[in-house]
Amino acid sequence: MLGRKLSTAEIGVMGEWIATRWLRQSGRVIFRRNFRGVSRGEVDIVARHRGSLTFVEVKTRTSRAFGRPADNVGPDKQRLIIRGAQDWLREVEVRPVSFRFDIAEITLIPGELPQVNIMENAFQLPDSSMAGR
Repeated sequence: MLGRKLSTAEIGVMGEWIATRWLRQSGRVIFRRNFRGVSRGEVDIVARHRGSLTFVEVKTRTSRAFGRPADNVGPDKQRLIIRGAQDWLREVEVRPVSFRFDIAEITLIPGELPQVNIMENAFQLPDSSMAGR
């Protein structure tokens, strides 16, 4: 890493770059990064994995002292991601397609190689979320 302490934003950008590279190398096709929907939803990475569309939230940490990166994807954050996914699906007007929500956990410890853990199907839609889509 650099000789100075990175800002939270810089750490996030680095984590998203690492996650995108890892996802591509593992055979996923990246459609979009940092999608912001009209209903204030957001998705870090939209990709295809096998036959599914995946909406990937990237969480990056620089320490293991405070739990897993995915611990920061609570109900409020999940709602933002779901709104972003709904906006994406409306915007691109795709035919019915299977999709899921994944979390890419990136751990950046100084002096160590970055660690990547992908949690597939990390959370689900509430039953009524896609009603009327």
